[in-house]
Amino acid sequence: MIKSQLIAALADRHPQLTHAHAERVVNRVLDEIAAALERGDRVELRGFGAFSVRRRPARVGRNPRTGESVNVKAKSVPFFKAGKELRQRVDSSTPAEPRKDAAVA
Repeated sequence: MIKSQLIAALADRHPQLTHAHAERVVNRVLDEIAAALERGDRVELRGFGAFSVRRRPARVGRNPRTGESVNVKAKSVPFFKAGKELRQRVDSSTPAEPRKDAAVA
């Protein structure tokens, strides 16, 4: 599901919301999560999961094309850990069909 599908599903489920209002709601929620992560806060949605920021240290990497060593700076990255209820719901559901555009191993 992509963002536009989420907005459409929200508007369909709640007829009192217009599509534009549903879009504002989704954007506002996502903006608040992003702002909290920017501040270094943790965002926990009970039953769904928790968003946090993890720090990755500087390291020496390799350019895959040339094999040349490249210094990679330290950075902060968003991290999501699924909650217990979400993990149970996904685990108990029927296996998903492989995506047609997924790479074949």
